[in-house]
Amino acid sequence: MPPLSKEQQKFYENAIEMSKRHIDEIDSRIEEELAKVKERLAELQNEKKNVRSIYDSACSMLGVENELEKREESAESAEDVVEA
Repeated sequence: MPPLSKEQQKFYENAIEMSKRHIDEIDSRIEEELAKVKERLAELQNEKKNVRSIYDSACSMLGVENELEKREESAESAEDVVEA
């Protein structure tokens, strides 16, 4: 491969620097978005926990089967089978 002219070398050096900056900017935006998603997931998990508490209490007060517990037990049993 023939040697690069000074102009070509400068072009590729600039391309490297611009690309590195762009990648850093994208990485920063990815981190920001991940932080937002993690925060939203925590909010939803907390909301689910609170609503689940109400559901569990209502089942207990009515003396009815807690379908969510049954569903979770079935899912856990299926996971145990898959892991084995």
